[in-house]
Amino acid sequence: MSFLRERMTDALTTETMRRRHLRRVMEIEEGLYPRPWTHRTFVTEISLMREGARYYLVAYVGDVLVGYGGLMFSGDDAHVTNVAVDPDWQGRGVATEIMLDLVILARDRGCLAMTLEVRHTNTAAQQLYRRFGFVPAGIRKKYYENKDDAIIMWAHGIDTPEFLERVRLIESRRP
Repeated sequence: MSFLRERMTDALTTETMRRRHLRRVMEIEEGLYPRPWTHRTFVTEISLMREGARYYLVAYVGDVLVGYGGLMFSGDDAHVTNVAVDPDWQGRGVATEIMLDLVILARDRGCLAMTLEVRHTNTAAQQLYRRFGFVPAGIRKKYYENKDDAIIMWAHGIDTPEFLERVRLIESRRP
């Protein structure tokens, strides 16, 4: 894992999300989104991990939970359900590490493509996803809060050597 600029002594690590993480996950979720997921939604999503239909992880710097992300699996596709980073930790590589773990997991599970929605105004997230090979494929009108549009993005061929090379290049450029 990478090291963050501000706290060079603390490594960024990830682990599987568990119910014990939800208090902090909810703090981040409620701080970021006008209509956050509920505690119950996260509990349901975590329960679906046992069936192999979902996967969620949390990111730590030292003993501080700073972000989380998740996947939903459908056939040969993996759908990024969320990537969220505490505002105090944004811009420091946390989302990149979360995405690295998610794309590697999707590849390891035999997925051929990944998809996600991103708010049309969230250019930082769009830039991150483009680094991973995601390209715009459509728009969901008024997807967020029945107000903001979402850009649908896809990364195809995640099982190819070319995609793996892209991931390795991103890994090699971590701080």
